[in-house]
Amino acid sequence: MVDATYRGDLRELNELNFARFDAKLEQRLAQFDANLERRLGGLESKLMRWMFVFWVGNVATTAGVVFALAQFLRP
Repeated sequence: MVDATYRGDLRELNELNFARFDAKLEQRLAQFDANLERRLGGLESKLMRWMFVFWVGNVATTAGVVFALAQFLRP
């Protein structure tokens, strides 16, 4: 009888501890998700800027090569 009482008390204590652990885990995951969203947003803007710089440089180089070939092949 006493063993069953202790077992029930232990079960309740474990359930309370697990609920507290679950709440903390949920909070930390929400904080991690918010931090990850913020960092990825910054990375996305940097990536867009570098893509723009790359494509402008690429177009300028291609235009220069086309212009040079046109001047070279002109009779």
